[in-house]
Amino acid sequence: MGADFVHLHLHSEYSLLDGACRLEKVVAEAARQNMPALAITDHGVMYGVADFYRLARQHGVKPILGAEVYVARRSRFHRQGQQEESPFHLVLLARDYTGYQNLLRLVSRAYLEGFYYKPRVDRELLAEHREGLIALSACLAGEIPALFLKGREEEAAAAAAWYREVFGPENFYLELQDHDLAEQKRANRFLIELSRRLDLPLVATNDVHYLRREDAALHDVLLCIQTGKTLEDSKRLEFPTQEFYFKTPEEMAALFAEVPEALANTR
Repeated sequence: MGADFVHLHLHSEYSLLDGACRLEKVVAEAARQNMPALAITDHGVMYGVADFYRLARQHGVKPILGAEVYVARRSRFHRQGQQEESPFHLVLLARDYTGYQNLLRLVSRAYLEGFYYKPRVDRELLAEHREGLIALSACLAGEIPALFLKGREEEAAAAAAWYREVFGPENFYLELQDHDLAEQKRANRFLIELSRRLDLPLVATNDVHYLRREDAALHDVLLCIQTGKTLEDSKRLEFPTQEFYFKTPEEMAALFAEVPEALANTR
């Protein structure tokens, strides 16, 4: 019997110096947990999709090819100001071969046209290459939760409406995450209310950056290498909890017992 939950938000070793999930191990773990499918959503890149596809097929797991892209706050051509250093996040999953081709185009143009600190797409590119793609609203760095947490609720709702119109109501999901963060719990309440208001589906994910809870320490070292810091630096970038691991369907069901449809929608 397959699991009632599959991971749709996962950073492999190809999210360089950020993801600590070795493809062979994470695909094997998905098979061990009887997950019928698994997604790869590395930050702004698709370096790992070929190896991931091959390994998933070998383990009898359906490979879902995706990326967590960076969305410029204005145009992808705008390259001025501190604000543009922190683009929004958006998870994109290929629904079919057309979607895979569009995902390749988006990631390529993000580098060739939109690179400013990070490879960025913008709303123009998303609208141009939307066919065959499913979009998830991403983590707290996603446009909708980020605007909400800044007290800009109507702008957040307008952004959700835009994504709904562009990708279609059946292809845009409001993403719920729970890594034991107060901000996420606040954002989740808003997203659940917004889903009812705009008739948008919910989907539950865990922002997977490492395989086991105890691997959080190893992931911490990766972040130090990425940012040029040491473990002794109290002001360094670090994840606030040790909840960013490959959770079981049972663990996810316990976290999202109040919204079972968000779990079922991962299937």
